[in-house]
Amino acid sequence: MRKIDIFDTTLRDGEQSAGVNLNTAEKLEIAKQLERFGVDVMEAGFPAASPGDLDAVRQIASTIKNSSVTGLARSVKSDIDAAWEALKVAECPRLHVFIATSPIHMTHKLKQTPEQVVETAVESIKYAKQFFPIVQWSAEDAFRSDPVFLAHIVEQAIKAGASVINLPDTVGYATPHEYGAMFKYMKDNVPNVDQVKLSSHCHNDLGMAVANTLAAIENGADQVEGTINGLGERAGNAALEEVGVALYTRKDAYNVQTNLTLNEIKRTSQLVSQLTGMMIQANKAIVGKNAFAHESGIHQDGVLKEPTTYEIITPELIGEESNNLVLGKHSGRHAFNDRAKSMGFQLDKEALNQAFKEFKQLADRKKEITSEDLWTILTQQQLKDEGAATYELESVQVHYGTEDSPMATARVKVPDGTIQEDACNGAGSVEAIFNTLERIIDGKVHVLDYRVSSIGKGRDALGEAVINLTFNGEEFTGRGAAQDVLEASAKAYLNAVNRSLLQSRMKQLITTSV
Repeated sequence: MRKIDIFDTTLRDGEQSAGVNLNTAEKLEIAKQLERFGVDVMEAGFPAASPGDLDAVRQIASTIKNSSVTGLARSVKSDIDAAWEALKVAECPRLHVFIATSPIHMTHKLKQTPEQVVETAVESIKYAKQFFPIVQWSAEDAFRSDPVFLAHIVEQAIKAGASVINLPDTVGYATPHEYGAMFKYMKDNVPNVDQVKLSSHCHNDLGMAVANTLAAIENGADQVEGTINGLGERAGNAALEEVGVALYTRKDAYNVQTNLTLNEIKRTSQLVSQLTGMMIQANKAIVGKNAFAHESGIHQDGVLKEPTTYEIITPELIGEESNNLVLGKHSGRHAFNDRAKSMGFQLDKEALNQAFKEFKQLADRKKEITSEDLWTILTQQQLKDEGAATYELESVQVHYGTEDSPMATARVKVPDGTIQEDACNGAGSVEAIFNTLERIIDGKVHVLDYRVSSIGKGRDALGEAVINLTFNGEEFTGRGAAQDVLEASAKAYLNAVNRSLLQSRMKQLITTSV
């Protein structure tokens, strides 16, 4: 069967989702999981965007060995230079360079004639080929481009040395029939098209990103691009977990294969959701919590008699555990360590000991420890490696009565190592906590968005809080988990502030090293 390359852009296009702000440690964790998932190419970021982005791409490029790491660049020499600086340490460095080709973009954004755009594209590819063995060239807004002009510039890009040609539906405007037809037109009208792989990149503004991606495969695309959970700007990108399972389940229709390890889907989806703070809707295809739930009595009866009556995908296919109970309060350190390793966590001794301590504390309060609980504990420890000299919650208490204004008291270990305690009231318990923490924090905080959800099921489930706020004018997302949602909310608030401190520290280190 024909092989389809999977190009993941969660760390670049996905991170451009509103409210998503990943630090370097989080990007590395996602990159390592994408490698386990089996993506052929991962776009680690946009190195020219900032020194921090360049450093993150460099660290990912030096860590990942089994997937090709790439970075985005405009058709500008300085962008290409920045990308090479970040990617030259990669096992298989490649560049993703783009320029817009639609009349509306060329006229209003680039302010260039079609001839100038062709010249710029060719020059940038030739320059990039001096460094990168593989150059992917993208025609931004390809679908809304004139087909004849698009075929011409693609031909010139191939002559200049491009190895992959990407034809995006940048604004999610295409229908499957139209998007597939564009690929067929390129196959029929570009003389040297057999020298390259054609790639699809679909946005989901009209809800057709996955359908368009599959249409591209039917019409000759050998690479497809997307993100985990369909993250991305506006309505997002094609969801790679949906594409991968569709190609596997309907291989009779598509007759293609990928390198994806499908039983890593659940883990990959959960990690991306947790670290980005972007919740997965319950009825989301493949990874939503209701994806394998059957409410109708007729459906339940059929599934009990024969699962395939209503299930075309098994939970095990995507790594969904049939028995979610993993450990209990009598489980020992050895069993805990083995479970952490089997879940793919690589913690040093100190972090593992701390994780085990938190597990035992939770086990004393919670009847059943699930994989989701364990995942939360281990992930929090794995990501603490980057942290130091930040705000740490010691305790929080809220006094509340139906007739009285809630009063919160918090004890916090501040960056200089001392303990500060303060109290403040608010219209509600959460506001009282936030008001109290704001008195302790050295900086101006403004909360933009806040939400809580349960991790797992039951009345004793862990609660997870996600908060979006601005700290000294910059926007950050924070997360916190605890059995008490008020404690989780306080942790999320401090986590967001700590991310600001870590980012500032990283900028200072990069500036110093330069």
